[in-house]
Amino acid sequence: MHSRRDFGKLALAALPASAFAARIDSTVAGVRLGTITYSFRDLPRTPGKDNIDDLIRALNACGIGEIELYSPNLEPAPASAAKPASSGPAYGVARGARVPPTPEQIAQRKLDREALRQFRIATPASYYQAIRRKFDDAGISLFAYTLGFTPDFTDEEIDAGFLQAKALGLDLIASSTTLSMAQRVAPFADKHKVRVAVHGYANVLDPNQFGSPESFAKALAMSKYMRVNLDIGHFTAANYDAVAYIKENHQNITHLHIKDRRNKDGVNEPFGDGDTPIKPVLVLLRDNKWPIRAFVEYEYPGMGTSVEEVKKCMDYLRASLT
Repeated sequence: MHSRRDFGKLALAALPASAFAARIDSTVAGVRLGTITYSFRDLPRTPGKDNIDDLIRALNACGIGEIELYSPNLEPAPASAAKPASSGPAYGVARGARVPPTPEQIAQRKLDREALRQFRIATPASYYQAIRRKFDDAGISLFAYTLGFTPDFTDEEIDAGFLQAKALGLDLIASSTTLSMAQRVAPFADKHKVRVAVHGYANVLDPNQFGSPESFAKALAMSKYMRVNLDIGHFTAANYDAVAYIKENHQNITHLHIKDRRNKDGVNEPFGDGDTPIKPVLVLLRDNKWPIRAFVEYEYPGMGTSVEEVKKCMDYLRASLT
C-alpha cells in the first residue's frame, strides 16, 4: 500500500505517450464525438470487480475513440449487488419514479458507501494507471473523469478524487453536484490545478442545483479551474436555448452531453424525436472549430441493448455533421 504522498508522486509519473496504431478515431468534420460511459450502465458488474474490459468491448463495437469515464466503471461493484454499473435510474425512468428502499437496503447501502469511500482513499495510483494503459492499448482516449461530488464526501475523499483523475492522466473532472458542494470542491481544484466541469439538470427551482445560466456563472466565479459540462438535453428541458448559451460561453464549456429531451421538463426521446437542437449545436461546433467535445449520454427507453442504442446515437451525430 502506498502512502498518499507516494500516490501523488505516482500520479504525476509519465503515462505511455506512444502513438497507438489501432487508435479509434470518432472525429467527424473536426468535431470530437464520443460518450460518457454511464451510457453503458446495463453492463453487468461482479461484486468486488470493475467492468473495464466489457466497457472497452462496448466502445469498440460503437466505434467510439474518446470518452468521459464514469467512476463506477473502475470502482468495485458493491457486495450487495451484481447489477448495472449505475446507482441511477434505468434507461428512460424518471429519477423520482424509483421504488423507495427497504430498511435493510438502506443499511446495506450505508455499508457499501463507506466501503467505497475507503476504496477511493486507499487505492494506489498504480491501479488507475493500469486502467489508463488498458484504454491506451485499446486506442481509446480519456477526456474526463466523472465523479459526482455529493454532500457525504469527506474532505479526504474529495482530495482522493483529484488524485485519481491525475493518476488517470487527466486534468478534468466532470461532476453532477450542487452549488454548495462546488464551493467545497473549488479549493481542491485550485490545489491540484485540475479543472472541474459542473453538470446541470432541468431543475431550476432549487437554488442549490445547477441548470440555469446564472447557476453556471456562480460556479465559474468560484475558481479559475471551474468549467461547464453542458447537457443540452436537460438545458432544453429547462426551456433554455443551448445554441445561444454555447455561442456566449464556449470558452468555459469543456464538453457537451448529447441527449434529446422535450422542453418544459419533458421526457427523453430517441435522437431526432425531441426538442433539443442537436444538429444546430453540432454544426455550431463544426463551423467555429471549437474544441468542445460532443458526448452521447444514452437515457431514452430504447428497444435494444445499450451498445445497439449508442450506435444509433452515434450514427445520428455523424449524419448531422455530413
